[in-house]
Amino acid sequence: MHLLAFEFPNLDKYVLGLQWHGFGIRWYALAYVAGILLGWWYAIRLARKEPLWGPRAPIMSRDQVDDLILWITVGVIVGGRVGSMVFYNTSALWERPLEIFKIWQGGMSFHGGLIGVMIAMLLFARFQKQPYWGVNDDKQPAIKLSDRKMSVLSVSDLVAPCVPIGLFFGRIANFINGELWGRHTNLPWGFYINEEDALPVHPSQLYEALLEGVVLFAILRLATHRFGQLKRSGAVTGIFLAGYGFFRILVEFVRQPDEGLQNLPLGLTMGMILSLPMIIAGVWLYMKANDQTVVITGPEPARAPAKAPAKPSSSKPSPKSASSAKPRAAKPKAK
Repeated sequence: MHLLAFEFPNLDKYVLGLQWHGFGIRWYALAYVAGILLGWWYAIRLARKEPLWGPRAPIMSRDQVDDLILWITVGVIVGGRVGSMVFYNTSALWERPLEIFKIWQGGMSFHGGLIGVMIAMLLFARFQKQPYWGVNDDKQPAIKLSDRKMSVLSVSDLVAPCVPIGLFFGRIANFINGELWGRHTNLPWGFYINEEDALPVHPSQLYEALLEGVVLFAILRLATHRFGQLKRSGAVTGIFLAGYGFFRILVEFVRQPDEGLQNLPLGLTMGMILSLPMIIAGVWLYMKANDQTVVITGPEPARAPAKAPAKPSSSKPSPKSASSAKPRAAKPKAK
């Protein structure tokens, strides 16, 4: 046994061990709730800080942010569950398709959840109107809605900085559940997960919590608050996609391949294959981001009719004025 390694404690999957005949609050469910609520709070703060968005402000009203969270929640749960079955357990999807509804048994895919959230954002943007600054009945500044549909990049730039919060709690829940372990290691912070293992394994869940959660959140925070990237449509979305893809591929080198997917070509894992397109899309989005965003200022006010240009006055005197002009008497010269 490695003297410096840790022995993984047998943690209860239920919060405080409270459960009744299999019913109770699991750590994994609590992680989802914490991620969604804190992400909601952070999205509201970002939407309110108009200087961060520059000419794109206001990006979204408070009511629109509240509605968006519901769309995001459905996208995460449905997409995550479907993605888990399609990407990692295809045989069960064909043999026992009803298992897709058994979300309490676990099995959620980040990449599936990402696709679900993308679809949710597209639908949300389609049914929402772009806000603009106007005045209310009391002649006070107020956010109103134009006739123009909301840009999906406006939605994704608001959502992207909030995602690492949920990723952090989700990976911590993976660790508590004792799942998604890494490969064997001689490093002193490895964990023994059972007595049969001669070597400890990488705590890959904690690596992902650190990189995909803490580090990625810090990078996006610098991008939004220090370098003004929210003023460039799509830039923050691109940073998130490329950053997550890079960190996920990095951890995949020490993460144990999923069951049944150990022999993929070129030594790749499913996580690597699904993350590579994220890097490509993220870099493309960031390169295409520009400062020339369309600013919605509301309906164009009616303009006053232009005045006809004044006719140029003739320098030639009229005959009447010429005839009425009297000759001036010559002044005597001074001697």
